[in-house]
Amino acid sequence: MKAVMTSKGQITIPIEIRERLGLEPGQVLDFDEQAAYLKATKVFDADRMDSALGRFRAELKGRSSSALLDETRGTVSLPPASKPTRRS
Repeated sequence: MKAVMTSKGQITIPIEIRERLGLEPGQVLDFDEQAAYLKATKVFDADRMDSALGRFRAELKGRSSSALLDETRGTVSLPPASKPTRRS
């Protein structure tokens, strides 16, 4: 899939990708400046998760939101990085 960047540096993420990744309007993305390719990750809002889990505070005592997510969804694995190709 391709997207064109505007003069302001903006791109539109294709709908197929937005739907597959569950991206919503206003979603914050974190870009990895160290990656050799464009890599963005959804930002996890720990405060929002903690507030939603408030009613289960006693059962979850001592466990962080991140640990709970890892436990329920499993470890997230990313595809291997591909080397960028040069085009003439």
